[in-house]
Amino acid sequence: MEVGEEFGPWLSRQLRLANKTQAELAEELGLTRAAVSAWITKRSVPRPTVMGEIAKALGTDLGTVHTRTTDTQAGLPVTWYHRPGYQDGGRDGGNAAAFAFDADVQVLARETCQNSLDERLVENGRPVRVRYTLHELTGERLEAFRAAVLWDELRPHYSAVSESAADQKVGRVVDAGVRDMFEKGRLVLLRIDDYNASGLTGDDYGDGKFAAVVRRQLESLKSGRGAGGSYGLGKATLWATSALGMVLINSTLSVPHEGRTERRVIGRLELPWRSVDGAPYAGPAWLGRPDPETHNAEVVRSWWADEETIERLYLTRDNDEPGTSFLIVGAHDVASLEQGGSDSDDEEGNADDGIRDIRVMHRRLVEALGRDFWAAMTGGGSRLPLLETSVRTYRNGEIVVEEETVDPMDTQPSRSRALRAFYEGTTVDRLTEAGQVALRAVPLRLPLSGGRSGTLGTHRGVLLVTEAEDRDGVPNQVHSLRGNRMTIKKSTVHGLPLGVTQFQAVLLVGHAAGESAPFAGEAEEFLRAAEPPEHDRWGQTEELTLRWSHSAHNRISRLTTEVNSAVRELVVRPKRPGAEESAKLRKKLTVPRRTAAPKRGTGPAVPELVELDAEIGENREWRITAEVRLPRADELPAMTPVVLLDVRSGGRPRLDWAELVAVEGCEVEGGVLHFEQGARKAVFRGATDPTSHPVRTELTRLALELRAGSGE
Repeated sequence: MEVGEEFGPWLSRQLRLANKTQAELAEELGLTRAAVSAWITKRSVPRPTVMGEIAKALGTDLGTVHTRTTDTQAGLPVTWYHRPGYQDGGRDGGNAAAFAFDADVQVLARETCQNSLDERLVENGRPVRVRYTLHELTGERLEAFRAAVLWDELRPHYSAVSESAADQKVGRVVDAGVRDMFEKGRLVLLRIDDYNASGLTGDDYGDGKFAAVVRRQLESLKSGRGAGGSYGLGKATLWATSALGMVLINSTLSVPHEGRTERRVIGRLELPWRSVDGAPYAGPAWLGRPDPETHNAEVVRSWWADEETIERLYLTRDNDEPGTSFLIVGAHDVASLEQGGSDSDDEEGNADDGIRDIRVMHRRLVEALGRDFWAAMTGGGSRLPLLETSVRTYRNGEIVVEEETVDPMDTQPSRSRALRAFYEGTTVDRLTEAGQVALRAVPLRLPLSGGRSGTLGTHRGVLLVTEAEDRDGVPNQVHSLRGNRMTIKKSTVHGLPLGVTQFQAVLLVGHAAGESAPFAGEAEEFLRAAEPPEHDRWGQTEELTLRWSHSAHNRISRLTTEVNSAVRELVVRPKRPGAEESAKLRKKLTVPRRTAAPKRGTGPAVPELVELDAEIGENREWRITAEVRLPRADELPAMTPVVLLDVRSGGRPRLDWAELVAVEGCEVEGGVLHFEQGARKAVFRGATDPTSHPVRTELTRLALELRAGSGE
């Protein structure tokens, strides 16, 4: 249960909202002004018999006066305030910050989840819980929602934007969003709720988290040095994902404001410059209660809403745990079309359905959360996860896709296993068995600030390497992360020899390497400054140059070199002179020379096998990795790899492939290799079918050939 606000501050605000003075209230109650003043200044409280008279004077019920958990509905009503046009005639074609990101729900998930991580309440040790809810409205529900957001007040502004849409990118997006809502009778809402977070604390106008998110641009007021964001741009993804430019907000505060914590509500609208009934408007607008203390009581502020209003605005939260709910009105996902995410385009190429396909949006949200925040959702030993995430989807209150909790062991099993082993202290120095996790310390030499030459100190990052699994995605990658454990950088380790066991690696730096790691705080600050607004890599940035030097990014390049070297040391088996097993396998595998090769495709452009590696697998199959040299040619013939038993006389029996996959520079279709144009080499892997072996595998020798066409 929420604790009601103190009577004095609550009464003072109600008088302002009702546009009444203390003297006017005293006259209605038949009391002196001094008595009312004593209530306002908290020197006394009214007798119970007077409470009913106060409720009548304020136009509310006695329960509201007693509980004081909401404002009265008397006085100035909730409305939209549109910022007037600039007096110097300047115009904005939209919020420039929104152009830093695409209309992409995966980008939205990355930015909003990062913000929630940064605002996690750390004192209780619990993770921040973030839930994404997609809700498509049609029919009566859509009409009721439009009434709740006072659509009739907004209609002239949207019409003005549509009229000038040809000249404004933002205007074209908004016009398409409005047409979709009315012509197709639907609207997609996307709500992001976080729990165990700080909430939008602070005054409506002063310095604080509320004003930084709702009132200002390019301002970041994060809670700690390990925060992910630093530019104040991430919040712009909320409005960029709305085709209507509208976001509604309901926040439960961790620190009371005006004696209250629950149901602090406001809305913000991002539109381009427009003229309505001859009056110019600069762009943004806010939904709130007019503030009597502002000029002409036009500027609106947040208000403490009742539960019925919260429900009508689709902003109801699960409980009174601190955190914030952001409702994106008219959510769309343009990037899903570029990735082939929608099957709903018609023959005329109507992509409008695709960008609002709630099932596709659901799937892409789950993918993004698992890909970017697997580490934050992983715990082990005494380390608890920092984050829990889920996605659910509705249509008119009915479940379309059940709530899906993102499990890092499903999305990133190898990396999650590696991180858990680090937390539990079960890592090894070198990989000798499947499932093991090897650990290496890698140095990051931190520069001195202010352009001074020299090294501040050496931070020891933690590199974890383990064998890859199919569900991990692209193999042989290093995922790098710092304090908030969001994946910042993904890089592939190049230059590995053929036949190396596929792996996944994790680099932990800054606070992610452990609070006791030397110079962890300094590394955190340095790497945070090396990130662009997207927070997806480390490199040269303006902040890095200004605070350190123009060459400071070279320290990060050297860290990458150290990481790649350590990975190669762990995954590449050292060549041992006299290793009998390796010698035996090499003798059993032959490559036909050109003089003995079967007839190839005509012309000089014939691919050639140049390097092979093989081993006998657990099921007694031959596992082969082959490299093919590709000649320079405008067109290369398709070739079929054929594996044969190498016998002394007679025809060589042909073995069947159980698996044949492309690794580099080629594709496999129906057992045939098709080479990429312009590639200089191709690599493929295969495994034979043991049931096609006429004799025991250990007793055989193999020959591998490339045959033109289907290989017959």
